[in-house]
Amino acid sequence: MQTYDIFRSLAIIIIFAKLFGIGARKLKVPQVVGEIVAGLLIGPSLLGWVDNTAFISQMAEIGVILLMFSAGLGTDLKELKRTGPVAFLIACSGVFVPLVGGTVYYMIFYGVKSLSSPDFIEAVFVGTIMTATSVSITVETLKELGFLKSKVGTTVMAAAIIDDVIGIIVLTFVISFKDADVKLSKVCFQTVMFFIFSIGVGFVTYKLFQMIDRKYPHTRRIPIAGLALCFAMAYIAEDLFGIADITGAYVAGIILCSISDSDYIARKMDINSYMLFGPIFFASIGLKTDLADFSTSILWFSIGFVIVALACKIIGCGLMAKFCKFSFHDSLICGVGMMTRGEVALIVSQKGLSVGLISPVYFSAVILLILVSSVATPVLLKLLFAKSSANQPADIEE
Repeated sequence: MQTYDIFRSLAIIIIFAKLFGIGARKLKVPQVVGEIVAGLLIGPSLLGWVDNTAFISQMAEIGVILLMFSAGLGTDLKELKRTGPVAFLIACSGVFVPLVGGTVYYMIFYGVKSLSSPDFIEAVFVGTIMTATSVSITVETLKELGFLKSKVGTTVMAAAIIDDVIGIIVLTFVISFKDADVKLSKVCFQTVMFFIFSIGVGFVTYKLFQMIDRKYPHTRRIPIAGLALCFAMAYIAEDLFGIADITGAYVAGIILCSISDSDYIARKMDINSYMLFGPIFFASIGLKTDLADFSTSILWFSIGFVIVALACKIIGCGLMAKFCKFSFHDSLICGVGMMTRGEVALIVSQKGLSVGLISPVYFSAVILLILVSSVATPVLLKLLFAKSSANQPADIEE
């Protein structure tokens, strides 16, 4: 392949990803689904116009790092403190139940030789994919209905943020277990040391950025320094502590989420992500999806995967909300609001593929889950709120 051929590949990826992304948005489904379908269409499985080269894989890795950095920047620490304890319990249950449910589902569907075999790690990883939550669609629906600032609305938002943090920690553990020589005690020690390191470095970095922000507010040097911190934390996490690089990028975003110009940094990151790295990342998932191995068995697995993933979120989050003194109706809203999947599920799947934990053919199950949950969640939330005469929208003045 000639060096300049990569420009042709990038042009095709960007054009098709954006066209299909716009089409998906018109159909009221997440734009990322359209970008994944675009990658599938132009990839080796169908038209064969673009190959998943090492360069595209590296660009996609930068894309996932930027996505996680932006997710960290979007974290509202004040909101977390306000609804923290209840949201934390709901998030923990919303991770534990899908993790167990997904693992058991895989074991029942394919069978597992022993708890120490590689296929058991695969089963646990399938459960790990199910732990992810994407709250963006839920937020838009709650805003439209006027319940965004209600007790249930703020709880769902905070729980979704905590859910992703816990899910990424679980991902780190599962990836570490792939190496038979790695012991649980070592993984726990490395994880704890990384977060201790992050707290120390994060405090100093936060103060430094605050000082720069006061002296040079709203200048380009701030997002540039933020981007450098993102890449540095991703490298430190992976190389020095054996933690997933996306965890480091997410922590970098959390460190900066409370400075005055955090929104400014996020907007600058979104430009890079929206124009180049984001489309390449999501299209690369389509490029890696291998339809040659797709079979009736995979189809049935995908359907069951979606059902289990949705049910486990509703059960896990809903039961814990009921335990925390929410009404049955509000508990059900919490469960339904937490069942959407999006970028984080794709990021977790991508990470598993890169370390050899799953086959590319299983991306079809994840894509189907994102599509179904993204369509079902707004519809179910509207029905639940429409049937509730007791609840009054907190965002609407009487």
